[in-house]
Amino acid sequence: MWLITVAVILGLFVFDFFSHVRVPHAPSLRESAVWSTVYISLAVAFGVFVWWKWGASFGGEYLAGYVTEKALSVDNLFVFVIIMARFAVPPEYQQKVLLLGIVMALGMRGIFIAVGAAAISTYSWVFYVFGVFLILTAVKLIRESDDPVAHEEQRESRLERVVRRYLRTHDAYDGDKLLTRVNGRLLATPMLMVLIVIGFTDVLFALDSIPAIYGLTSEPYLVFTANAFALMGLRQLYFLLGGLLDRLVYLSVGLSIILAFIGTKLVLHALHENTLPFVNGGEHVSVPEISTPASLAVIVGVLAVTTVASLVRSRRRASEPAAHSGNGPKT
Repeated sequence: MWLITVAVILGLFVFDFFSHVRVPHAPSLRESAVWSTVYISLAVAFGVFVWWKWGASFGGEYLAGYVTEKALSVDNLFVFVIIMARFAVPPEYQQKVLLLGIVMALGMRGIFIAVGAAAISTYSWVFYVFGVFLILTAVKLIRESDDPVAHEEQRESRLERVVRRYLRTHDAYDGDKLLTRVNGRLLATPMLMVLIVIGFTDVLFALDSIPAIYGLTSEPYLVFTANAFALMGLRQLYFLLGGLLDRLVYLSVGLSIILAFIGTKLVLHALHENTLPFVNGGEHVSVPEISTPASLAVIVGVLAVTTVASLVRSRRRASEPAAHSGNGPKT
């Protein structure tokens, strides 16, 4: 099953490259909408397959994981927009950067998934670490929700300075090439710089997303497939959402609530399975555990409320200048 799944996912990425990315172009809204729908439909169909083959419990865990990872991926798109703008990537080359970045993200998450599975199977106290880490991440997101653009740009600037210190770079693009020759010297193009920055950013994304989904399911297969299906179609979603990302003003707040909720769920699970000698004498602690249906309801509910609230807030902001402009003296 693992081999078939990995082969199908890699095949979808290869198909995506040769059918859409190989010839540089800026995709139309219709193209992005159609293929976003296709990939989301594939993810839902796979969830139905999991439900049919392994039961409602695993099916619910996959769907909860997929929704969480998809929400985190949309937040990642916001960072990608900042990176693309910072390096002034031409629209026709953004598809290639995004696809390569997504493939790198899936590879890195695969490593984190394997490490996480090995750690969980060996040490039950890892759930404490994951839970506390997610709660701290939620607090960090809340603190940065006042001006996420400024915080992200500051992080990208630090990464860029580190990369430029060890890499000879050229300021101009040479098509979609990663390397170019200038006066006989082989230099990195801004395209390679963008990929390296996105790669470093993907590592940070994996640090958040993998503990989050392990709070919803302990099955590495479901963790991997939920991540893979959440990442597939992310390129099309980037072009489809476009300016809508700027309107999701409360997305960081919603994600922080979800991460804090999953972090609390992990801590409760760790207490229930406790083996640490300095906690309740190494005995299990009788605490309530949060079921998968309850987790899915909370995740979907928080995302729905924050999305609606964001759109309402953005509409009010858009109408405020028009309202103020009509109150001035008439001539």
